[in-house]
Amino acid sequence: MIEQDDFDIHTRLHTIVRGEDEAAMVESVGLALVKLPDVLNRLKPDIMIVHGDRFDALALATSAALMNIRILHIEGGEVSGTIDDSIRHAITKLAHYHVCCTRSAEQHLIAMCEDHDRILLAGCPSYDKLLSAKNKDYMSIIRMWLGSKEMVRVMRKKGIEHHPNFRAVKHVPFDQFIQLVAHAGCMIGNSSCGVREVGAFGTPVINLGTRQTGRETGENVLHVRDADTQDKILHALQLQFGKQYPCSKIYGDGNAVPRILKFLKSIDLKEPLQKKFCFPPVKDNISQDIDHILETQSALAVDLGGTNLRVAIVSMKGEIVKKYTQLNPKTYEDRLELILKMCVEAASEAVNVNCRILGVGISTGGRVNPREGIVLHSTKLIQEWSSVDLRTPISDALHLPVWVDNDGNCAALAERKFGHGKGIENFVTLITGTGIGGGIIHQHELIHGSSFCAAELGHIVVSLDGPECLCGSQGCIEAYASGIALQREAKKLHDEDLLLVEGMSMKKEEVVSAAHLIQAAKLGNTKADSILRTAGTALGLGVVNILHTMNPSLVILSGVLASHYVNAVKDVINRQALSSVKTVDVVVSNLADPALLGAASLVLDYTTRRIY
Repeated sequence: MIEQDDFDIHTRLHTIVRGEDEAAMVESVGLALVKLPDVLNRLKPDIMIVHGDRFDALALATSAALMNIRILHIEGGEVSGTIDDSIRHAITKLAHYHVCCTRSAEQHLIAMCEDHDRILLAGCPSYDKLLSAKNKDYMSIIRMWLGSKEMVRVMRKKGIEHHPNFRAVKHVPFDQFIQLVAHAGCMIGNSSCGVREVGAFGTPVINLGTRQTGRETGENVLHVRDADTQDKILHALQLQFGKQYPCSKIYGDGNAVPRILKFLKSIDLKEPLQKKFCFPPVKDNISQDIDHILETQSALAVDLGGTNLRVAIVSMKGEIVKKYTQLNPKTYEDRLELILKMCVEAASEAVNVNCRILGVGISTGGRVNPREGIVLHSTKLIQEWSSVDLRTPISDALHLPVWVDNDGNCAALAERKFGHGKGIENFVTLITGTGIGGGIIHQHELIHGSSFCAAELGHIVVSLDGPECLCGSQGCIEAYASGIALQREAKKLHDEDLLLVEGMSMKKEEVVSAAHLIQAAKLGNTKADSILRTAGTALGLGVVNILHTMNPSLVILSGVLASHYVNAVKDVINRQALSSVKTVDVVVSNLADPALLGAASLVLDYTTRRIY
């Protein structure tokens, strides 16, 4: 088959010892280990691609690792319940890069302390061919199906091979095999093919015994654990034969190979070869007994705002199970102490509400280094909050992994996992609140920038001589359209007795806010309405600049002011944007609490996971 695919064959290596017992496997591995060093010395490969969990693959991975050759392992992280598991996980520990097929396999690799940046969730390469296979004259290909040598011997001994309804075959070419599987009334046996590849066609499968215990399966697979019980097998055949199930894409969507090729091209051959393991930043192992019986995987989400400090338990589905709110202290020491106190309280409560806490995600204003969990520079709204290491003290205190990111980035992550951005490859989120912020998702990934300053969308300049911004510049979107900017303009009108109109009233001690400006505009105050229109135009011009720079397919407006700006933004796009980007969708977020949901997403999605 390799020759038929026109590969250039450098060396032919014969290592398989005859026989199918355990001793033959050991001898085959030993023989391969003796022969491989000479071959690898001559080939000098940049990267060795090792597939699956066969014993001969273990020999190849062992040789490459000891000879300092980079290894990319395909289909690691899976669970099957036999010696294959041990071999597969051993290859994982030797490999430098990993291509896995399912989300569960990816989670297993992460749990095995493999570097998140070196894991690609691609899907199963064979699904690329399976899902594109077209109907052929399969009856002319072959009548019946595949069996091992031992199965062939048993069939011959019992004379089954002479029965017209049976065919014993040692090997079927892949192209022919998938046609056979696609049109079979049922597949029975203990091969991984039954629980993996066959799902692509929805063909009924009866999986015998425990060899594939632990593998993910579609609804087309019926397990008969006690394979020696004949009545159960016959009953299973009666239930399964001739059924047609929906096609399962657990193991792939048909695009694995392009992802793998892109992943290979991205590997930097100059980076250090020494493998590093990503052990979680904990000091002591907390008791795992109770965690193992908890059914709900959840996150502790922390939102550090200019006024309030909030902590919530958030489930994998985005449900806020429990929320705690306190005023945000003014000093670093008091703030950190309160965060720890609230997180400890929430973690204790998580046990009572049957939630397993996987980690802590923190959303905060300012510029953040998410790799180190450090707040580099704070906004003026949060005092004593620059050059702050949040990850270390919180992880040390709670014995949980901690992720930290900017609140705008968290809002984008929340939309990607729970909101309008779910499944969208390229989109931008704009937060319209006290300030203006946002986050950019490009090719399904969050953009941080070279100095973690990407998506400071509030500081896009839309006027050279506009009002002064808190950042020190002039004419920023934030200087026009933020809650602070609207409050500033409302105060000016109020000082000139031009704010209040019929239907409005204010108490003497009441502070003028952006809400008063919006109310005045709705009640016919033309000056207030003009200020809001100018703010909407400024925001719209900023969005046009984003469209011309990033060309997203979706713009999501989030925050308390979003509904007031959405029409103005659409109007500016229609007037000012290039025709090629005018088709962009502009929507208002439907998430009730994007900051907390985004902080939870940092944990639930493992923010450093790499997907193309």
